[in-house]
Amino acid sequence: MAKSDPLASYKAKRDFTRTAEPSEGGAAVASAPSFVIQKHWASRLHYDFRLELDGTMKSWAVPKGPSFDPTDKRMAVHVEDHPISYREFEGEIPEGQYGAGKVIIWDKGIWKPLGDARQGYRRGKLEFELHGHKLKGRWALVRMKGKSEKQDPWLLIKEKDEFQRPSAEFSVVDEMPDSVAREPDHPDPPAQARAGKKSPLPATLKPQLATLVDSAPSDAEAWLYEIKFDGYRLLARIQEGSIRLFTRNGNDWTAKLGALARQLESLQLPEGWYDGEIAVLDKNGLPDFQALQGAFDTTRTEKIVYYLFDLPFCGGRDLRQLPLVERRALLETVLRDAKATERHEAIRYSASFEESAKDIVVSACRMGLEGVIGKRKSSRYVSQRSTDWIKLKCSMRQEFVIGGYTDPNGSRSGVGSLLLGVHDETGALRYAGKVGTGFNSKMLNAIRQKLDALHAAKSPFSAASDIEKNAHWVRPELLAEVSFGQWTKTGRIRHSVFHGLRSDKPAIAIVRETSMPSEAVRKSDRSKSSAKGKEPVLDKLKVTHPERVVEASSGVRKIDLVRFYSLVGPLMMEHLKGRPVSLVRAPEGVKGQLFFQKHLETATMTGVRQLPKKLDPGHDPLMEIATEQGLLSAAQMNVIEFHTWNAVKTVIARPDRMTFDLDPGKGVEWQAMQEAALLLRAFLQELELHPFVKTSGGKGLHVVVPLQRRHDWDTVKAFSHAIVLHMAATLPRRFAAKSGPRNRVGKIFIDYLRNGFGATTVCAWSARARPGMGVSVPIGWDEVEKLKSSDQWRVQNIHERLDRGNQPWAEYGKSAKALGKAMKILEFKPGE
Repeated sequence: MAKSDPLASYKAKRDFTRTAEPSEGGAAVASAPSFVIQKHWASRLHYDFRLELDGTMKSWAVPKGPSFDPTDKRMAVHVEDHPISYREFEGEIPEGQYGAGKVIIWDKGIWKPLGDARQGYRRGKLEFELHGHKLKGRWALVRMKGKSEKQDPWLLIKEKDEFQRPSAEFSVVDEMPDSVAREPDHPDPPAQARAGKKSPLPATLKPQLATLVDSAPSDAEAWLYEIKFDGYRLLARIQEGSIRLFTRNGNDWTAKLGALARQLESLQLPEGWYDGEIAVLDKNGLPDFQALQGAFDTTRTEKIVYYLFDLPFCGGRDLRQLPLVERRALLETVLRDAKATERHEAIRYSASFEESAKDIVVSACRMGLEGVIGKRKSSRYVSQRSTDWIKLKCSMRQEFVIGGYTDPNGSRSGVGSLLLGVHDETGALRYAGKVGTGFNSKMLNAIRQKLDALHAAKSPFSAASDIEKNAHWVRPELLAEVSFGQWTKTGRIRHSVFHGLRSDKPAIAIVRETSMPSEAVRKSDRSKSSAKGKEPVLDKLKVTHPERVVEASSGVRKIDLVRFYSLVGPLMMEHLKGRPVSLVRAPEGVKGQLFFQKHLETATMTGVRQLPKKLDPGHDPLMEIATEQGLLSAAQMNVIEFHTWNAVKTVIARPDRMTFDLDPGKGVEWQAMQEAALLLRAFLQELELHPFVKTSGGKGLHVVVPLQRRHDWDTVKAFSHAIVLHMAATLPRRFAAKSGPRNRVGKIFIDYLRNGFGATTVCAWSARARPGMGVSVPIGWDEVEKLKSSDQWRVQNIHERLDRGNQPWAEYGKSAKALGKAMKILEFKPGE
C-alpha cells in the first residue's frame, strides 16, 4: 500500500507558481532536530510554532505567542505539516494565497524531546527542551480533551525551571519582537559561545553591579548564590595573548598584579572579557580584606586569588544576552579545558549554590564571611546596577569617605578615630560618624602617613555639630571599609569596626547604601533585543504597581502600557522629536480623573526635558520627550497620551504643519468618516498641498499637511479655518464649521482649532485614554476605505501594525509646501 504524503494538505492549499514558500525538501538532522517560530502577519497576527519530527515540521498556530510564565496556557491550534525547508522561509506570502501576509523567523534553534516524542505527539502530551535564541528550557504541548473543532486545539505551556518568568515582569513577544534569521541556525548548548552574536572585543567594559536587599526573593528556584568575597572586583581582558586587568572603575591594575597576569597568560584562555573578584585567603581559606590591602601596600601580590564568576565576551562573541546559567557553564568549561602546563591555584571558578538562600546566608555568617551574592539564573549581563544581582550581607558594611581624624590617646599611636562621611543626593559630604576599632599599631601609623599627605585647612563635611573640636581635616580622597551595627535617626553609624582602606572606587561615588525590600526585586531580567542590538530602554526603568489595571474593558495593565511604549518608541520619536509636548495623565486609570500637563513638574522624568522659557513667555517652561526613555518614564508616572505642537522648538513662531481633526457628531456612521477624509484630501490636493492621514485612536481621523515654515500661527490658523468654511459651505449636509454637539448632529466638524499657538494634537503612535485603549496610527490613503474603525489598532494588538510602522508616511519629510499658492487658489488674503 502506497504511503500517503504527509505534505498533501500543505501542498493543496498553495500555488507554488505564485508563492515563494517551499513545496518540499529540507534535510533532517536526527541528532539535533530543529524548531522554528515564525511571526506571521496574516489576517490576524499569530506565531507559527514548528517542531521537526518524522521528516516534517509539526506545526501549531499560537495567536498570542509563547510566554515564559507557567501560569499562561497559550492556545496552539494544530495545523498541517510543513516541509523541513520551511524553517528557513522568511518573506511575503502574496495576496490571494493561503496565509497571505508577512512572515519573519522570530526564533529558531534545536529541540530535545523529554521522553518518546512520537508517543507524546500521538497521545497529545509532548514535552521537550528548547535551545533557541529566545526560547529556552522545558516546555509542553498538550492537546485539549473533549473538543470537536476541525483543527485540534492544543496548549503551549512553559514548564517550571530556571528560565520561567512571571508575565507581569517579562513578555518575550513584546520585548524581543524582531527576526533572528541572520543568527546561527542552531544555538548549541554544549558550546554556548556560538549562541552569542559575533562581535569585536570592546576596549572597555563596565561590570554589572548588585543591589542590596533585606532578604532573599521568594521565587527561590529562579536564583543561584555565590560567596560574597571580601575583596576587589576585577575584570580581565584577554586578546591575542595580551592580558589587561581592570578595576570596576576602569583603572588598569595590570602592573600591580603582574603575577596574576602571568598566570592568566599561561592558561591560554580564549579571547574575551572575564569578570571576577580578587581576594587574599587566611589560614582557614577565608577571604581577609586587610591581608589584601596589605598585599598592595607591600607590592607582594603573589598570594592574591582570582575568583571568576562571569564571561560577558568569549571567542569573538558577545554573550551578554545569554542567560547567566549558560555564561557560567561556558566559563566553567573554558577554565576546565584551559591548556595549562601546571596547576594554577590563583585562578579559580566561583562555585554557586542552589540551596535555600536563608541557609546559605546563615552558613556564610557563621564562617565569618561578608555575605552572599544572589543572581537570577535567566538574567543577562548589563553594565549597570541591577536587581537581577542582589547582595545579602551578614552585617551592615560599606565604604566611607575619610574626611578627618582625631589624635590618639594613651599609648596608642597614629590616629584615634577616623571621621567618616557619605555623599547625599546633592553631592555634599555628610558626616556619618567615626570608627576607632579594628586597627593594629602598624596599620595606624601607615594610615597616619597617608592622612598627613592629604592635610586640609577646613572640614570637608557639610554642617555637623557633633564632630570633635580637636579634629584634623584631610582632603576627602581616601576610602575606609567599615562594618557597623546600625544607622541612627541622625544619620550616624554605631558599633563600627574598621576593615581596611580601599583604592578601587572614586570617593564621589560613595553614598549611604540602603537595602531594597525583597518583594520589590523585579522577577525578570526583562531582556530586550533588537536586530540592531540597541540598548534596551526597559532595563533602565523600575515600574511600580505593574499589575494595576489602567483600562478595565481591555484589561490593559500598567506594565502592558509601558511595554507598548517600549515597542512603539522608535517609531514615535520621529513624530515627537524637537516638539513641545503635553501629557494626559490618568493616576486612577481611564475611568478616573484625567490631568492635562503642559509643564515639567519638580519630580522630573528621565528622558523628558524642560525647554527654554523664552519659547512661551509669561508661562512656565514647556517640555519635550527627548529620548525613548522619556516615554517609559512618563508611562511609569501614569501618562497615557502624548500631544504635540505644530511647530518645532527651534522655529517655534512658524508652524511646520497644519492639522485637521475630523470629529463625528451624533449619528455619523463610520463610512461617512472615511468618505469625509477622502473628500478633504481631494480638496487639499486641489490646493496643491500634500496631505497625510492617521487614525485618532478614538472616533475620528486626522489629516496632516506638512508646511514650509513661512507663515506665523495666526495666518496658518486663519487659512485652515477658511478651508473648513469652504468644505462646510460646499457640502453642508456632511460638514459643520462650528464646534459644539448641537452644531454637528449627523455631521462632521473639521476641527481647525488645533492650528493655534499652544494647541496640540495627539501624537502618532500615542495610546488614548479611552475604553479599549486605541492608538493613533499613520496610515496610507489607500487604507482609509479598508479601515474598520479609528481604534482598529489598540495597545493590545499593536503588533499587527508594527511591521508597517511609519512607512505610509515615508514621503512626509519631502512633501512640505508653502501656503502661498494654496491661498491664491482659495482666494484667501492673510490679515483680512
